[in-house]
Amino acid sequence: RNMSYLYLATAILFEICGTTCMKLSEGFTKTLPSILIFVFYGISFVSFTIALKKIDVSVAYAIWAGLGVALISLIGFVGFNEPMPIIRIMFLALIIIGVVGLHLSTSIH
Repeated sequence: RNMSYLYLATAILFEICGTTCMKLSEGFTKTLPSILIFVFYGISFVSFTIALKKIDVSVAYAIWAGLGVALISLIGFVGFNEPMPIIRIMFLALIIIGVVGLHLSTSIH
């Protein structure tokens, strides 16, 4: 089961890389980031699929999507100078709290 969470973490990491490359590709006008979108998403989907062998799909997807949103927001703020008002920080914190709660709920059943 621990390996499944390692695969899930890998899926999240590569999904973040793929999404960042979407921004860097400038609408598929830059070749390398455009190619890397597909490479990174391919690795992400393979890793996510392997993770689903041992993790409930509802929990795995919530973790994948929730942490992806939170980390991409941080990358947008730090790397692309996107605004980060306090209300956005508060809602991102709620997403993280929800992800942690879902993870904790898997150990209950």
